[in-house]
Amino acid sequence: MPSVFIKTYGCQMNERDSEAVAAQLVAKGYSLARSESAADVVLLNTCSVRDFAEQKAINKMRNVVGTARSEKRSQIVGFMGCMAQSRGRELIDKLPDVDLVLGTQKFHRAAEYLDELLAGKREKIVDVEAEAKSEATIREHLLNGSAKTSVSAFVSIMQGCNQHCTFCIVPSTRGEERSRTIPDIVAECRELVSRGVREITLLGQIVTSFGKRDHPLLDGKSAFVQLLDAVHEIDGLERVRFTSPHPKGYGDDLVEAYARLPKLCESAHIPLQSGSDRLLKLMHRGYTRERFLGVIEKLRKARPGIGITTDIIVGFPGETEADFEMTLSLCREVQFDNAYIFKYSPRRDTPAADMPDQVPQEIREERNHRLLELVNEIAARKYDTFIGQQVQILVEGPSKKNAARYTGRTRCNRIVLFDGSTRHQGQLMDVKIERTGSFTLYGDPAVVNL
Repeated sequence: MPSVFIKTYGCQMNERDSEAVAAQLVAKGYSLARSESAADVVLLNTCSVRDFAEQKAINKMRNVVGTARSEKRSQIVGFMGCMAQSRGRELIDKLPDVDLVLGTQKFHRAAEYLDELLAGKREKIVDVEAEAKSEATIREHLLNGSAKTSVSAFVSIMQGCNQHCTFCIVPSTRGEERSRTIPDIVAECRELVSRGVREITLLGQIVTSFGKRDHPLLDGKSAFVQLLDAVHEIDGLERVRFTSPHPKGYGDDLVEAYARLPKLCESAHIPLQSGSDRLLKLMHRGYTRERFLGVIEKLRKARPGIGITTDIIVGFPGETEADFEMTLSLCREVQFDNAYIFKYSPRRDTPAADMPDQVPQEIREERNHRLLELVNEIAARKYDTFIGQQVQILVEGPSKKNAARYTGRTRCNRIVLFDGSTRHQGQLMDVKIERTGSFTLYGDPAVVNL
């Protein structure tokens, strides 16, 4: 049977989609190649959030096609995901050697289409049409004994987004919100736990919007909190996480869940985007600076020590120095554990791309640098507070950079490295933090639970 290599760009949703496609192909008899040069099929799962991500994928495909041609190798190549959905046949017009363009609601068709292409039954396939119930098709997992996949797993609970932020192309690439049923999700989680998974991360474009149209409030609990309750009850599951939420989704029921559910890790990634109310309104975010700060205050009261990270855009159209200073001051006030900072990138067919007062690239670069310096300074101080502490980690497996070291995560989502061995993999264990690195903690092996 043929071999396949899948390269993923973008978010954890894309990582999960790629894993599901790989699992489906393996079930059909395909093998997974270690590199594109060793594969019969090369698939690039793409991202459209920023232009840089799109250009990176397009250039990668040019390199793949060029190398195969120069080496006189026959290879099926294709784009999947958000850029495939957004651009469709345009990608084949631009790169005639591309054989497959697969949209975000068609991942489960990958094996079927590749079989047809490899058999010569079809020459080119472009499928970016909407498909009913596609939200329930991403459920296969590659639990092949590797550290990352056997200990923790992502579970997709919904597709799409109804938020329509003015900078974001996702609603047009992922479609409207469509949620799976709670019993279906719980069944998938239970199966994963039976196969050795100890930590599950629930995924959605905005997970806190899960099931709003399908599940009414029950005892004051939203559909998403009902789902958290149901997953929390699974025997053998040690930890539950979720990403990415929306600040508007942090009602009192979700805040209370952090205090009530011991398996729900004290970690939250809450996208801010800007500290300026004026820009938040232009972005169509639906909350104010004050409301965001209120959410953080409630979470820290409900779960002291909670790790909080965020996303921030610099250089949004019309952003003044005063607006940017509001973002800086909010970061100083909140003291995020980390922040993912993005220079605004115009996306076609989004309202922000046509807004006046586009910020010059050099100003975006300068603000990005200033904010990054502040975030790193705050994070370094917060990481230093762990020195001398004993923390619990879930051991994921060997470090990618040094196989002699093992890696795990604290409940508040810090990465910890320590000198370990295969017997530690999958264990919940305590280590004493001796020093810090760049967004990394180093544990003392002398206090590892043996």
